[in-house]
Amino acid sequence: MFQGSLVALVTPMREDGTIDEGSMQRLIDFHVDNHSDALIAVGTTGESATLNEEEHCQLLRRTVEMAAGRIPVIAGTGANSTREAIDLTRCAMVAGVDACLLVTPYYNKPTQEGLYHHHKAVAEAVAVPQILYNVPGRTAVDMLPETVERLAPIDNIIAIKEATGDMDRARRLIASCGDRLDIYSGDDATAMELMLLGGKGNISVTANVAPQAMHDMCAAALAGDRETASAINTPLQALHESLFVESNPIPVKWALSEMGLIPAGIRLPLTPLASEYHETVRQALRQAGIIE
Repeated sequence: MFQGSLVALVTPMREDGTIDEGSMQRLIDFHVDNHSDALIAVGTTGESATLNEEEHCQLLRRTVEMAAGRIPVIAGTGANSTREAIDLTRCAMVAGVDACLLVTPYYNKPTQEGLYHHHKAVAEAVAVPQILYNVPGRTAVDMLPETVERLAPIDNIIAIKEATGDMDRARRLIASCGDRLDIYSGDDATAMELMLLGGKGNISVTANVAPQAMHDMCAAALAGDRETASAINTPLQALHESLFVESNPIPVKWALSEMGLIPAGIRLPLTPLASEYHETVRQALRQAGIIE
């Protein structure tokens, strides 16, 4: 349904933590102009954890309005309460998004059976295309391939964002579910390899600052052109790494502010990028040809 570079969009904020809709419009225009293939709004990178439900739903409505049909909008609507995930997914559908991305419930550490019933319940309650999202490094729960395989027959579960960076797991998912689910990378450093194996795209943090390059790299990898994909990806490798020197989205918001695209605001408990990492991120931006 979606292929290529799907940018995990930041939520621009002023220094006092209020949402800056003017900067959001600039970012969306930036991604349209530089050929990002879809926007992921209000996900992990969009600081969903520090937005209340009213803010979350309002920001999804405004993102759809600002995108104005020029680029697909995928809403982050995951929660560690099944009822809340249903509510957020329903408000996203009403807002007019093209699909929803649902992270596995975090902190309360459900069993594999709990993960299956959680995602099944959301899919049955809200008739919008849904993408599973597995990122055990942040959630403390790992949705195993066996559970993904059980969920794959549900009609409106269309894909999974697999963010472990484990290529053996990617191969298994592509082999067992690839005819029913699109498999996306959620790890910029290994995304090229996953797409060359048969994955359909990358839900990317790096694409926030290098949208055209990430679009071009993904297009080459999806075409099976390793040489071209690698030539584009190599100058981005330092970004793939440096944008995680502190917890995402701390470094990428600092980088976008450095580029003049957004203010420096970020909500507690996240804090601005520590000064010791400024030059690391700047150097990665230079290496990618983004700043001089």
